[in-house]
Amino acid sequence: MKEAALSLGSNMLNREENLKNAISALKRLPDTRIRKISSVYETKPFQVEDEQSDYLNCCIKLETELSPQMLLGACLGIESALGRLRPYKNAPRIIDIDLLLFQDYSVCSKLLTVPHPRIKERAFVMVPLSDLYENKIALGLDFNKAFRKVGTNGVIIYNKILK
Repeated sequence: MKEAALSLGSNMLNREENLKNAISALKRLPDTRIRKISSVYETKPFQVEDEQSDYLNCCIKLETELSPQMLLGACLGIESALGRLRPYKNAPRIIDIDLLLFQDYSVCSKLLTVPHPRIKERAFVMVPLSDLYENKIALGLDFNKAFRKVGTNGVIIYNKILK
């Protein structure tokens, strides 16, 4: 089994329920086990040009036999099944699932970039990721320096844990 880290976010309709539904779907993936779920955090929309509702964000550590490409495909399928539309870049979303890290794997292609290229720019990712990796070193990615630079402003604890 390989370890992977995902980021989940929602800013439409019932945000907490959207996260729960996505987690439930991830639990049903073949040869995949969720090992840890971060706390849930509320954040302002990041780099958007229109007015949007606040996000709920969390991260998940899982183990899987799926390849990174298969895991990404499963995440995109879950997004679609839960009603995710992509009318324009950074549009509001019912659910967003990003593959952040995948053990012993690095790639930069048109379809998949791992590690996710913007982890170190986004407090809304690094804060919940630090719940999963308290030393701020996740699958070989050391985000200590970036975490100190970006800080935690605007990332507010919403809920300790989703069940």
